[in-house]
Amino acid sequence: MIGVVGGGVAGLAAAYRLQQRGHEVRVFEASEDVGGLAAVYETDGDPIEKFYHHLSKSEETIVELAEELGLGEDVEWRIGKNAYYVDGVVHPMDKPWEILSFPHWSLYDKFRLGMLTLDIDVRGGIPSFDTYERLEDFEDVPVEQFAREHTTQNVYETFFEPLLDAKFGSRKADVSAAWLLGRIKFRGERDLFKGEILGYLDGGFGRLLDALVEAVGRENIETGTRVTDIQTDDGAVSGLTTDGETDHDVDGVVVAAMPDVLEELTGYPCDIDFQGTVCSVISMDEPLMDTYWLNIADEAPFGALIEHTNFVERERYGGDHLLYVARYIQSPEEDVWQQDDDEVRETWLSGIESLFPEFDRGSVNWVKTARNPRTAPVYERGYQDMVVPYDLSAEVADGVYYAGMASEAQYPERSLNGGIVAGYEVADRIDGV
Repeated sequence: MIGVVGGGVAGLAAAYRLQQRGHEVRVFEASEDVGGLAAVYETDGDPIEKFYHHLSKSEETIVELAEELGLGEDVEWRIGKNAYYVDGVVHPMDKPWEILSFPHWSLYDKFRLGMLTLDIDVRGGIPSFDTYERLEDFEDVPVEQFAREHTTQNVYETFFEPLLDAKFGSRKADVSAAWLLGRIKFRGERDLFKGEILGYLDGGFGRLLDALVEAVGRENIETGTRVTDIQTDDGAVSGLTTDGETDHDVDGVVVAAMPDVLEELTGYPCDIDFQGTVCSVISMDEPLMDTYWLNIADEAPFGALIEHTNFVERERYGGDHLLYVARYIQSPEEDVWQQDDDEVRETWLSGIESLFPEFDRGSVNWVKTARNPRTAPVYERGYQDMVVPYDLSAEVADGVYYAGMASEAQYPERSLNGGIVAGYEVADRIDGV
């Protein structure tokens, strides 16, 4: 039997793929529910994810899995409208003419940023088309230095710096240029006349989790069960123990959890730092804006506003307008992390009022808030050297594998697709594929 520690999407994907290949598998999840960061809230219609999710066109593995599970026709490709809030004005940033009309950049600023997004290095006046091919060449370059040199000072100060502040806060100076390049490459297709094409699953990504659970078999998944020890014999895994002091004989263990769990169970250390998130869903009778994703260059208590029902029609949620408000947390001492749900609600609503004076908090129906201390890595310089290998036979013992968020598949951005890829990669190594 293969034991899987963690019932998030990576653990379920690993179990699913291993079962397909004839392995007996059992999943152990410490919480009462599977899904991890893909867990959902109930609404007056479809469920809504507690933490915002969408797909890029570059994420193919999750689409293939949906097709295998009979959900392929329910993967919808939509336009996710983006905008940028600067000096009290919302500037649409999807179509070429919208970007060209952005008043805070000169024509040269726009040219330099455009060339970077097209992977063309124009430093020195002679275009180079292969400068950005190897991310590892920029692994030790500070992201600020890179952005200034490969675009302009003004583009950095008015665009990249506010985004880095929102994403990494006090850790932005540690971030690698390789992450920024990888993030640019990660983005998917764009419709020249409409904007970026993003994916969503009709009914929410909870349906994918439900289908995975059914495929793996509910009888093979134990929730509310914490793995407390992994036993080895002559350098190979022989068993694991759960919190009820129950021993299970296993031929291998897949740790599909955060690296602190891996270290606790095996002693394998991981130097990657993680940041947390406070994320709320606000239900409103009226829309706040007409865009999906609004990046904010302002002294707001949040880094972005994501109005989900400008991406997926509100009729699916009983007619409510649903808005995500989120902030990354680098330290548990930060004020928003210390606040209770009522205080977070007040912080968000006051922040929205400061940006949108016409906002009527009387239109708010409810606010639901989720917190997680480890939602994303800090992609600092040297990050790729700290990634945890899928196969830990050399480092720990034969039969120990890792598919958590510190795996290679979650770079340059953690995602549901990355979790599925990590689960599959581990399954391939178990079978020597």
